[in-house]
Amino acid sequence: MPAPKELDPTQSLSALFGAKLRKLRVHAELTQRQLGEKIPIAHSMIARFELGTETPTQQVAEALDRILGADGDLVDLWLHVVRTPIPDWARKYMLLEQGAYRIRKYAADTVPGLLQTRAYARALLSVAIPSVRKQSEEKLEARMARQEILGREDPPSLSVVLDEAVLRRPIGGTAVMRRQLGHLLALSSESENVTVQVLPFARGAHAVMGGSTTVLSFLDRPAVTYMEWSYSGELIESAATVAEYALAFDQLQAQALSPQASARLLRSVMEDYRDPRLPSRSQRRRLAQVQLQQHAGRRLRRGR
Repeated sequence: MPAPKELDPTQSLSALFGAKLRKLRVHAELTQRQLGEKIPIAHSMIARFELGTETPTQQVAEALDRILGADGDLVDLWLHVVRTPIPDWARKYMLLEQGAYRIRKYAADTVPGLLQTRAYARALLSVAIPSVRKQSEEKLEARMARQEILGREDPPSLSVVLDEAVLRRPIGGTAVMRRQLGHLLALSSESENVTVQVLPFARGAHAVMGGSTTVLSFLDRPAVTYMEWSYSGELIESAATVAEYALAFDQLQAQALSPQASARLLRSVMEDYRDPRLPSRSQRRRLAQVQLQQHAGRRLRRGR
């Protein structure tokens, strides 16, 4: 059996929590599987808690504290972990994102943070799990601050493939979605370093279904891949695996609509989010045709 991975408790609060958890578990003479069965959760989750790559829920943290006889110490430490605006599993990615010269993203469910409007981001945070909602304003400001890299003198090249589900799910209501889609259109048309493509439902299955994926490329270090789910993420640095994801992204771009066709779809979906009290584009077109015909008719009558 391989030796357990060494932890550096000073690296982050999650690493400190993981080191404390492992110490208590070993002292209790329990394997990860045995501890998981007592909660019960999968032993692989215990492993991720100990490595600091995932944070337990409050219920699980309380169960761990009770089973291991931590007398509240684990719960107290857990409270500090979840109070940080940017979780530890995302912090390293955020730092790497700042230094990337090329960012390639596939978004499965929501608009990527770098392209979100403030209203859209706030709407997402308002329906998050309670521990995230408690810090919604801090997380909102942290998310908005990340977007500053797109306005730098040397901004990264950002290529985004949005699943059609991103466009169709009305986050925050119709007005918020119209502004968000308009923001995407503006960025893709006005910014030379931002490319937005849409992957329609009709294109079927693809290699990175199941979560959002980012490939970061650098001038001074190897590329990395970041896999993200609702409340967790994984940074992949294995060169072979990163190369596979980079190839998968290239294939996604080939499957997706062209930037021009994507812009047309964005405009069409924006129309679906119009105020129902206002006429649709087709209704406005018909009205304009009727007005032209009436105007032409009046001119003919005056000419008799």
